Amino acid sequence: MSRTEGEPSSFGPVRALVAVIAVLVLVVTGLAWRSVDSLISNIERISDLGLGGGRDGAVDILLVGVDSRTDAHGNPLTDAERAMLHAGDEIGTNTDTIVLIRVPNDGSSATAISIPRDSYVDIPGLGKGKINSAYGITKQQEQQELLDEGASEQEAERKSTQVGRQTLVKTVAGLTGITVDHYAEVSLLGFVLLTDAVGGVDVCLNNPVDEWMSGASFPAGKQRLDGPRALSFVRQRHDLPRGDLDRIVRQQVFMAQLVGQVLSKDTLSNPSRLSELSEAVGRTVVLDEDWDVLAFLQQLQDLTGGKVTFETIPVADLNGTTSDGESVVRVEQKAVKSYVASLVGEESEQSDEPTVAPSTVTVNVFNASLVGGLAGEVSQALSTKGFRQGEVDNYSGESVTSSRVLAASTSDPKAKAVAEALGGLTVLADETVAADTVSVVLASDYSGPGSEAGGMFDFDTPSTSATPVPPAPPIDAGKNGPTCVN
Repeated sequence: MSRTEGEPSSFGPVRALVAVIAVLVLVVTGLAWRSVDSLISNIERISDLGLGGGRDGAVDILLVGVDSRTDAHGNPLTDAERAMLHAGDEIGTNTDTIVLIRVPNDGSSATAISIPRDSYVDIPGLGKGKINSAYGITKQQEQQELLDEGASEQEAERKSTQVGRQTLVKTVAGLTGITVDHYAEVSLLGFVLLTDAVGGVDVCLNNPVDEWMSGASFPAGKQRLDGPRALSFVRQRHDLPRGDLDRIVRQQVFMAQLVGQVLSKDTLSNPSRLSELSEAVGRTVVLDEDWDVLAFLQQLQDLTGGKVTFETIPVADLNGTTSDGESVVRVEQKAVKSYVASLVGEESEQSDEPTVAPSTVTVNVFNASLVGGLAGEVSQALSTKGFRQGEVDNYSGESVTSSRVLAASTSDPKAKAVAEALGGLTVLADETVAADTVSVVLASDYSGPGSEAGGMFDFDTPSTSATPVPPAPPIDAGKNGPTCVN
């Protein structure tokens, strides 16, 4: 499986390399030219992320781009690297890029599905929030708890990072209905180093841009960008017609173009560039430890760039807001699940859980928000859906910032039925809730049925005030030359 460094690849390995780059987006690019064992041994491996499955007709890979002040091994970035990334000294881990990659089990094609970073979704343990906060906020909370308990900074960093990743995996699974099989993480530093290692990447802009927040300042037309300038190109979202969606399109065309750039003879025949790529992968990429990369490559040996596409989940409202005035991207969970399932030619799988008749469920509703009468309105909305009315009152427990459904167990099908009826609220376990009832706690973020925003309609139904979001055409990794974008 290995060959002499710098030796040109044969047609078969080249096709395999196309699959690796397009599907994993630079995660294991060194496989075509270096000792596989040597390369993989340099990649940080992580365990216990709640992964596994492959039982739905596809291998599903969660690719995460993180804005971190450390490399994949936890080592701090240098001052020069932080300056290059425009990274300050603040502590935090932001998941600026979230992509679910679906590869049918026959390896015939691949689809990379982008999830907007501001998508307003259920986050286990946190309630409703932007999906890019699932990793970082969970990590921050867990880290502080561990430090308070006397853990060392190193131990707190390691354990809290794992919990943050676990939460993101669960969040994506809940939104898409897909069990994530494998996890890949690339830092912003890796993006820059990998771009520079291939000698830059060609892009094309419809119009000139000059946006100071991202540092994006480019003329119109085709141009080649080095790593730092490419980072500004893919990070810009202000002053774009469709905001974050246009930013996602930029990321997609960049990744698609990078496929051809890595496969060019200028890269494959240049030992120095190949060495830079291998070093960048080892320093900035994280993979789950159970991933048999070699077996995966063999499965994809007949995949070509033209069978790899980049798409985006359906968006209901690009300019949504919460009751607190926070700007979010509204997504419809049912529409997202149906769309993702369709990408491997399947309908959404039937749940093994028993169907719950609403008339058998008694629901207590408690108001923890500042909206007077909200609990009564929501209780009435549930009653119109067939649920039995239970206690309706103000919430007397500890302060909560996110709405939730409480039940004796998070797996309680009755609680899940209520959560779905209210727009997909998070179900949390509470041993004080009787086994034959379900409780709902409404915080200020609630905008489902019975609220002023949700009225008597399902949360998954777009409001008439929603901003129409025309879908962008899929990006094909097999195209010749860069696609011109906003």
